[in-house]
Amino acid sequence: MTRSTILGVGSYVPNKVVTNDDLAKLMTTSDEWIQQRSGIKERRFIEEDGIGASDLAVPACERAFEHAGVKKEEIDAIIFATLSPDYNFPGSGCLLGHKLGLPGVPALDVRNQCSGFLYGLSVADAWVRAGMYEKVLLVGSEVHSTGLDFTDRGRDVAVLFGDGAGAAVVGKSNDDDHGLLSICLHADGVGAEHLWVEAPASKHIPRLTQEMLDEARHYPKMKGKQVFRWATEKMPEVANEALEKAGLTIKDVDLLVPHQANMRINQLVGWRLEMDEEKVVHNIEKFGNTTAATIPMALDRAFQEGRIQDGTLVLYAAFGAGYTWAGGVMRF
Repeated sequence: MTRSTILGVGSYVPNKVVTNDDLAKLMTTSDEWIQQRSGIKERRFIEEDGIGASDLAVPACERAFEHAGVKKEEIDAIIFATLSPDYNFPGSGCLLGHKLGLPGVPALDVRNQCSGFLYGLSVADAWVRAGMYEKVLLVGSEVHSTGLDFTDRGRDVAVLFGDGAGAAVVGKSNDDDHGLLSICLHADGVGAEHLWVEAPASKHIPRLTQEMLDEARHYPKMKGKQVFRWATEKMPEVANEALEKAGLTIKDVDLLVPHQANMRINQLVGWRLEMDEEKVVHNIEKFGNTTAATIPMALDRAFQEGRIQDGTLVLYAAFGAGYTWAGGVMRF
């Protein structure tokens, strides 16, 4: 059975740069505190009202088409991973297909938050290997800035996130030695309330009340210590699981491309995997946590820097709300 691979990647971020000093004007924080806690120096926010996750995805997809050397008309299906869709419904994948000019092409939205890109990659892989579709457009795109609490009440979360999009064209590999060698997915709802947005919610009548707004229950909340502990345990665990499934060891890995949630998490994950620091790809210092977009954005950066060549073995690892976590191994 033919393996799938990533034929090309692309990314896009808004032009508006928001530094830690900019955030310090809105809440009690500082550049030193944010960098020490997360490694983030700046992030990008949408420039104006009316820009959604599907809008950021369009230029990222166009760059992925160019990198892959394919025309948009060759795309057979769209997978759109996001926790910040343009609307509650319809899905952002449908909106993206329309904006790209791909009428009739099926679109699937994936709601696995920070693990969304790898969950989406597993679906694209299955479709390609089964012969259902030849070329799948896999996107991670987020607009966080419009849903953050920029007061002291929400500063622990607000300083972490940014807006951005990454895209990949997934298709057939030329041989069995290259492409996606393994992928592993997990979830455990025991930590659902450790990282979530409580409202609006269909379980409430009505879904959103003035009381919920007054109590800021429509903003994301995070229990940082619990999330940090789970992430630094599960990411190395699933990375090793993916390597074992592929019949490889950490010594075979050329690059680790982890989800960019927190520089401190990724440094600890790299240390627990016994990886050299120079083999770990980071971009969180410039873009913050862009959730489902972090891995394709980091891949694009690695390609631009010449860190991925023919034969490069890349290890993926992600952890996010749900809890969900995932790992994978791909040889380019």
